[in-house]
Amino acid sequence: MTDLSAQRWLPAMLAEQGADTDPVETAEWIEALDTLIATQGPARARYLLDRLAHHSRVQQVGWKPSLTTPYRNTIPVAAQPRFPGDLDIERRLAAIVRWNALAMVVRANKAYGELGGHISSYASAADLFEVGFNHFFRARSDDFAGDLVFFQPHSAPGVYARAFLEGRLPESALQHYRQEVSAARKGLRGLSSYPHPWLMPDFWQFPTGSMGIGPISAIYQARFMRYLEHRELLAPTDRKVWGFFGDGEMDEPESTGALSLAARERLDNLVFVINCNLQRLDGPVRGNGRIIDELEGVFTGAGWNVIKVVWGSDWDALFERDRSQALLRAFAETVDGEFQTLSSKDGRYNRERFFGQSPELAALVEAMTDADIDRLHRGGHDIVKVHAAFRAAVAHRGQPTVILAKTMKGYG
Repeated sequence: MTDLSAQRWLPAMLAEQGADTDPVETAEWIEALDTLIATQGPARARYLLDRLAHHSRVQQVGWKPSLTTPYRNTIPVAAQPRFPGDLDIERRLAAIVRWNALAMVVRANKAYGELGGHISSYASAADLFEVGFNHFFRARSDDFAGDLVFFQPHSAPGVYARAFLEGRLPESALQHYRQEVSAARKGLRGLSSYPHPWLMPDFWQFPTGSMGIGPISAIYQARFMRYLEHRELLAPTDRKVWGFFGDGEMDEPESTGALSLAARERLDNLVFVINCNLQRLDGPVRGNGRIIDELEGVFTGAGWNVIKVVWGSDWDALFERDRSQALLRAFAETVDGEFQTLSSKDGRYNRERFFGQSPELAALVEAMTDADIDRLHRGGHDIVKVHAAFRAAVAHRGQPTVILAKTMKGYG
């Protein structure tokens, strides 16, 4: 995987161009931009930057902006909306669903040792789903056709566990996970391995078990809904198509083959949520770089709105204190394999190996205990951060949106 982070290649590129021949002028340009943002706002700054980029192309300067942004959350703390739910209750519900999913898979494998269940994949995506279920997915009613959801196939155990908690599935169904045939012989209902509307037509909306079929199907579903609205065969609504997929699944040609179509058709009724746990079934995601950077470049280049949820709320204070941007520089030099090692170790290890890289980083965590450092978590497991991203996605107009949420496989 090519590392597309601007923080990684920009210093090398500047070195090739030579040293800054006029640092004073450079500082004046930067100060002018800061003043513009402070006095006239980001919208005016974006307009002028777009004009300058256009003018540089006319002048054939040979410059173009990077497709990636620094390795941090897209939505700043100041722009986060107030979380509308009860954090304690929602966290407890999520823990119960995780437990039920795990118990279901373990019991099934005690009965038949080769059933599997991908429980660690669901554990990484659990908070993403719970925010969707609790705050964003809208069911069908008499006057609303309902949102459509393409579920990450390996997340099926968690969806079943939540359905049991809601009273939509009996306990006997959970006792026959991946045992549809034997359940039918007993006059009971079994549960399919993956989302499968042919086997469970009253439960799943779409099949997603074949890797790559979910993303491309979600795009064409959103496009067909707009087609019907444009031809006045359906009344215009704000229905959404949600697609939850894994970062490894984005390797499939079908997963990215229609991204430009979604952008060209301005499908703002479409939201992808990519569960970036940095881990495939058989090893880390490809290459020696960062999958979030790669996917950001792919989706940005295709014309999508990209929202990154990389770090949890407990990182906010560190970013606030980091006046020298030491964190961003360190992230730019850390690849996914190293992030996986750091996440598997305790706070003491992270203090020594990550925060010990420079005096600036060490100072950021000087007042924190090793236990505090150990509790620093990824953004995809922070329901406040995830909620902010989902809310921004449904409000965005003119483009499809992808949310790149960094998670940990087996979390919880």
